[in-house]
Amino acid sequence: MNLDGFMRRNGLPGAFAEFAKRCFLPFAEWLEARLAEKRGATCVLGINGAQGTGKSTLAQLLGEYLESEHGRKVVVLSIDDIYLTRKERQALSQSVHPLLSTRGVPGTHDVALGISVIEQLRSLRQDETVSVPRFDKSRDDRHPPGDWATVTGPVDLVIFEGWCVGSQATTEAELRAPINALETSEDADGRWRTYVNGKLATEYAGLFEVLDGLLFLRAPDFDAVFRWRLEQEQKLRQSAGKNATAIMDDEQLARFIQHYERITRNNIEVLPSVANAVIELDNDHQTISLSYPNPCQGQTRFVAR
Repeated sequence: MNLDGFMRRNGLPGAFAEFAKRCFLPFAEWLEARLAEKRGATCVLGINGAQGTGKSTLAQLLGEYLESEHGRKVVVLSIDDIYLTRKERQALSQSVHPLLSTRGVPGTHDVALGISVIEQLRSLRQDETVSVPRFDKSRDDRHPPGDWATVTGPVDLVIFEGWCVGSQATTEAELRAPINALETSEDADGRWRTYVNGKLATEYAGLFEVLDGLLFLRAPDFDAVFRWRLEQEQKLRQSAGKNATAIMDDEQLARFIQHYERITRNNIEVLPSVANAVIELDNDHQTISLSYPNPCQGQTRFVAR
């Protein structure tokens, strides 16, 4: 794999090469060993990480490495790609709660579409094809089906990445008190967060059952997540061009990210004990360590120094 070329295409700093060689590429080799054990069966790896943790970049790195070094067919699917359309979310906001017009939280995705696409990718035979949905964040809407990507089988690995992939529902008692200004002013009765949590406990739990494993990118805290998400939006403003209609300014982003705060905080606390592999990040967005199970040596832990 041409790591330098990958870094240039993604605008990554020079320090990324060290982390990749010490942590990410050995993990890719661990994945390759698991794929070999499956003997042709398609595996599905979930990657959970809050906004700005680098999960999309990591998913792309793993995919390109496995394809170039081992000849694997890898498909990366984001949970963002199965958002309900803008029209569908607007209808949901009128019938259930106004906050559901904003994409992101459980309840704003087409879960049935996600399960269907992953199962189709799993069952693809030689030369069979399936269309994979894509979402345009700059327009806040799903691309029309005619613009979806076409995948030809068979597929060795599906990487399903997203900020709430594998997230766990909480108890009703934990939902009662609002945790930020958005919940206090716009969900005083808790109806929105109860609906979201209910979806996470039912439909989304069914979606996450398709995962063969989960990798969690753990941010140090929610304040770091906000800073990183702000950096993402600034880059999107620069690259989206004149046709972008859904780019947020800083004030809009501050409100937007509060939609995600409750589940993100819960992920930071809960998912390290749920995920099969965990990457720890520091406040500067750098990888501290990556740990995952090794069948021969117990727990493997790479520390980036």
